[in-house]
Amino acid sequence: MMYRRQFIQTTTAALIGVALADGATAAQPKFSVMTVRGRINADQLGVTLMHEHVLVDFIGADKASRNRYDAQQVFETALPHLKKAVALGCRTFVDCTPAWLGRDASILQRLARATSLNIVTNTGYYGARKHQFVPAHAFTESAEQLAARWTREFEQGIDGTKIKPGIIKIGVDAGQPSEINAKLVSAAAITHLRTGLTIGSHTGDGAAAMQQLDILEKHGVSPRAFIWIHAQSEKNREFHTQAAKRGCWVEFDGISSRSVQSHLELVKHLAEAGFANQTLISMDAGWYHVGEPGGGNYRGYDSLFTEFLPELRKSFSAAQVNQLIVANPRQALALRVRKTE
Repeated sequence: MMYRRQFIQTTTAALIGVALADGATAAQPKFSVMTVRGRINADQLGVTLMHEHVLVDFIGADKASRNRYDAQQVFETALPHLKKAVALGCRTFVDCTPAWLGRDASILQRLARATSLNIVTNTGYYGARKHQFVPAHAFTESAEQLAARWTREFEQGIDGTKIKPGIIKIGVDAGQPSEINAKLVSAAAITHLRTGLTIGSHTGDGAAAMQQLDILEKHGVSPRAFIWIHAQSEKNREFHTQAAKRGCWVEFDGISSRSVQSHLELVKHLAEAGFANQTLISMDAGWYHVGEPGGGNYRGYDSLFTEFLPELRKSFSAAQVNQLIVANPRQALALRVRKTE
């Protein structure tokens, strides 16, 4: 099929181009990724789930507290689901729960040790849902001050631990970013330039994605450092193509039993446009719901492996599937500063 040919041609050229642009050799790029157990070579990531959750608390930043849940219960609830993901072939798990929304790096580290998974956590603040998960100090501090906080987590560790973030996670609502959300994007840009951490943003729609790319570029950050999270929520696929043309990663998460066909069409659309090498997939599954009895309904991490990938393999070669679940995440998560040219 057409997207098979385009995939092979564009992927090979793009991977070589990325390596050379960032100062590595085409034969041996040397990049690393920060996990909750420390820095590892990017080549060790293997099959990667780019956007999942272990624990989320929707109470709001003004009430969020670790006193609201039992860490041992969270660990015991999540462990079998992560073990099953490992049995299905997962080797790296990116937990995208931000600070003030339930991020608990210590639990993630315990789970990583118990499962041998490479687990990646994050720094940054989540401005979507009308800012209810943004801490009070973020409204008065400058982007520089917020970036200093996030950079300190990368350099020294999270919440008094030695656990360091492997990505920046922010969030914005649809349309024109609010003042605080624009500040969060600017803070993410500054943090990227200081740390090389990739920026992943929960993004309300295509217009918001374009606005964020504009802000990043004003700070001198290349779109190659940006992941448009929840891109499947934007129904106009031209936005996906436009974002990919600008250079960013387009992530179709939320894969479930009900969405297999719709997600397949989204992946095929970008592949046919020549951007399979900038496509990321995941489930946005989990999680322990703080405040609900027993943690509520915990959706496992299996449907991508048991339902989506078998369907994908009917249209895509083994090399193409590997690109989506191994090579692309490896490139997206690699620690390196990516500036505009």
